[in-house]
Order: sequence, then C-alpha cells, then structure tokens
Amino acid sequence: MKEAFIVESVRTPGCRNKKGKFKDTRPEELLAYIMRACVDRAGLDPAHLEDIMCGCAFPEGEQGLNIGRIAGQMAGFPDSVSGVTVNRFCASGLEGVTMANAHIKMGWSDVTLGAGVESMSFVPMGGHTPRPHAEYAAKDPAMYISMGITAENVAQRYNVTREEMDKFAMLSHAKAKQARDTGLFTEIVPTPAYEFKKTENNTYEKTHFMVEHDDGIRDETTMEGLAKLNSPFKAGGGVTAGNSSQTTDGAAATLIASEDAAKRLNLTPMGRIVGYAVAGCKSDEMGVGPKYAIPKVLKQTGLTIQDLDIIELNEAFASQAIHCMKELNIWGTDLMARVNIHGGAIALGHPLGCTGSKLTATCLANLKEVKGRYGLVSMCIGGGMGAACIFERI
Repeated sequence: MKEAFIVESVRTPGCRNKKGKFKDTRPEELLAYIMRACVDRAGLDPAHLEDIMCGCAFPEGEQGLNIGRIAGQMAGFPDSVSGVTVNRFCASGLEGVTMANAHIKMGWSDVTLGAGVESMSFVPMGGHTPRPHAEYAAKDPAMYISMGITAENVAQRYNVTREEMDKFAMLSHAKAKQARDTGLFTEIVPTPAYEFKKTENNTYEKTHFMVEHDDGIRDETTMEGLAKLNSPFKAGGGVTAGNSSQTTDGAAATLIASEDAAKRLNLTPMGRIVGYAVAGCKSDEMGVGPKYAIPKVLKQTGLTIQDLDIIELNEAFASQAIHCMKELNIWGTDLMARVNIHGGAIALGHPLGCTGSKLTATCLANLKEVKGRYGLVSMCIGGGMGAACIFERI
C-alpha cells in the first residue's frame, strides 16, 4: 500500500441552525468555500486534485443530488475533479476523510479531498420527507427512534445523573469560550455568510459578511440556568437542550496526498490516519457506539487509551459522552484533560454530516497545540453505531 499524508485540514465556523449567521447561506456555498480554502492553504494547484469524498447526513434539498461534485465545480475546480457524496449519518464527514485516505493508500488516486457538510437550516433533522418502512417499523421501531429518546435511555440504563450532564455541558461552553477568546481555534477559516436585504424598489439584494467564530457558545452558562430547562423527550427526564449538541450549519475539508505526490507537488505533511473502525450497537441506545468503536481501533493500531494526546469525542448528548468515558476508564482520571480541550458539540454544534470532518481539523490543530503525537476522533451514529479514527501528527 502507498503512504497517505494529510497536508491540510480546515473548517468553517459552526453556526446555529435557523438562528445563526449561516441561516441564509446554502450548503453548497459553505462547502465550496472551505474546499477551495483548504486547497489554497496547502499551496496546491487544483489541476492536481483528483477526487472529492463528501459526507452529508441528509443529502436532499439544497444539499441533494451530488453535493460533492456540485460544490467542487462551484469552488472553481477543473472538470477533471470528480466527487461523491457519502452518508453514515453522524460519521459521514469522517467517512469522507477515511474514504479519501483509502483511495490514496490503494493507489487509486494521488491527491484527494475528504469533506463534510450539513446545513440544518435548509434541511432539518430527519430530512424533509422521512418515510419509515411501515412493516419493518412495527417490528423494530427503535431503528427510527428519536435521538433524544436514545439519550434518555442511556442516562436511565447507565445511571448518568442530571447533575453530571449539566456540569459537563457547562464545562464545554467554558472551554469553548476560552479557546475562542484566546484564538485557539486555528483550524477555522473565516467564511462568508450571505443574507438578502430589501432594496428601495422592493427587490432583494444578496450581500455577504464574514463569520470568524462559532456562534453557539453561551458565554454565561451556569448550573442554575441549565437546571431550569426541562427535557423535551421524556417527562421528568434529564436530557435537555442545554446538555445536548446544538443543531448547526457548517462544512470542513481535509486534503490528502500520496507520499510521491506530496514530494512532487511540494506539499508539507501535517498528519496521517493510522486506524479507523466502526461498530454497531442497539439502535435505542445509539449513543454508546464509541465504547465499542474506540477499543476496536485501539486494538487495530496496537495503541492504548493512554497513548492518545488528544481525544475529540463528539458530544451528541452529555449522557452518552459521559457513559462512554466511564466505560473507557477516562471519566474521573487524568485523561479527562485530553478530552475536547476546547469544548465540544454542546457548545460548538453538531452539523451532522460535517462533524467527522470538522473534528478531524480540530484534532490535528489541537495535536499541534499540545505537541502531541496521537489523536482520536470518535462519535455515536444514529441507527446504532459508533466510529473511531486515530490520527498521528507529523
């Protein structure tokens, strides 16, 4: 197999769906901009780019057809640059990155982009027209269960308390605020957002402004404020909007090249993928997926949890993140200081199909910051799965 190197990895800010700064910015615009920025930052002539693997959890509406190809053309890439859209729900972006990496290692391509995008302002959770299979849904309704209910199931079955969840959420916002205020989100590329302003003659003009920061961070999050929120999923439940991930708009991209191409094109390696694993679990507690996927990828690579300098564990819900950390012997240990060091999805958002690609950029940036060697990206996945990928900083 060929050696594959990551030579650049970046993301847009994450903005709240329907209320945030990207609410009128189409997903193709976000994706095209960040892919072009990724290629330009690496110093690559787009003529040398061969293929795009783009993750998207709900590839319909404005992010339908084949957004991986469409956004590549919008980015100004040559016609020769092909594209595909892949869907593994919450791990779609990570799947895009690992597929792009696999194509390099197999010798099928020399330079690829792994990307992810989701505009939850334009395409809602579940898509526009979800249609479960009637007979199968009667047999296995958990396959179509609300993600919030699965989070409540995890909290109840594994004794994750409301206080634990709210403390975890408060810490996520605090870490994100500090990172934003001290300029530590070095993986973010300031990105144009679009809006439509009414003119004097009653027509609308499309204008743009730049977005530099994630806009979902709540600076003044307190335990008292979080305690006032009720669960929308279960009467008397503990999973609330305050200790769950935010639904978000965003895009991210990672450029990968073979060793030969990196040398020939004068590209500087920043990291590489050393292992990737997915695992299935019960659909009605899908949040536990990482506790199966992480040991699987550790065994695959011969590493231990202690070898990881950075752990990016997606905070789909505080309940599932806490349970997974307890099961993996992270919770309450010194390893906690390596988890989501600049906050997670509770503060920064979970733009579904973008998240895995977004966390790739974050993981690599944070590895550089702490001068670490190995970093992990992991998340639970709707339908009952987990994914985990280990990166090595070059």
